[in-house]
Amino acid sequence: MYNRIRTFWTEKRIQSSTDLDAVVNGQAVTLAYNTTKLEIPTVSFHDTREIFEHGRVANYTGDVYSLFALQNAKRGWELFLKAFDEKQKIDESLIKEFQYALTVGTYDERRYMHGERPGEYKIGDYVTGIHEVGAPPEDVKDEICELLTDIGSVENKDALTAAAFFHAKFENIHPFADGNGRVGRLLMNYFLVCHDHPVITIHEEDRNEYMKALEAWDESQDLNPMKELLIGQTVKTWKKTVNR
Repeated sequence: MYNRIRTFWTEKRIQSSTDLDAVVNGQAVTLAYNTTKLEIPTVSFHDTREIFEHGRVANYTGDVYSLFALQNAKRGWELFLKAFDEKQKIDESLIKEFQYALTVGTYDERRYMHGERPGEYKIGDYVTGIHEVGAPPEDVKDEICELLTDIGSVENKDALTAAAFFHAKFENIHPFADGNGRVGRLLMNYFLVCHDHPVITIHEEDRNEYMKALEAWDESQDLNPMKELLIGQTVKTWKKTVNR
């Protein structure tokens, strides 16, 4: 099924954001909902769809933070499409643009008082997992540049492995004070579509498997769990579409 999905995608010959948006269709809402809910459990699919389709939520009764996060998810997707149209490479500037789009207006007062700002690398340490606090702030720029060099010459046939490595390593670096998961997943998908691979929704109900895959890299640089997760999530994302 995974190979069928890859073939389905490549046969679409996606060249522009219009092509991409047409193929992804409602998947953009599902992607935004799941990637946001992985970090912010209070968001709902209904509210995500309302934001994406109408730019607002009527009679909203939830918390303001969740609403801002969903508005930012839409802003992030729009930036994704724009970057794809302009054939932008993943570089430090694009990474920071994505992070700004996904977190503007949502940094808490504590981080803000410590000088953290959306769109800028962290200046403090933050816990990323059971044993990790990410790269020291002074090393973030060098580690991101090294990561970008590592994925700079990947061929399309190796896109999934490279995407798994990119995502695991990006989350391990933890370059920002907030939003690293959402930024990393959006960047991973941007990398994939730029290498003619379908977007992947990491579903919130599979959070434990996802976290274990990240921990496998953190603890022993084992990439296989992340690769297997991405294959399974590709199938889960696209199986119904391909079987129509």
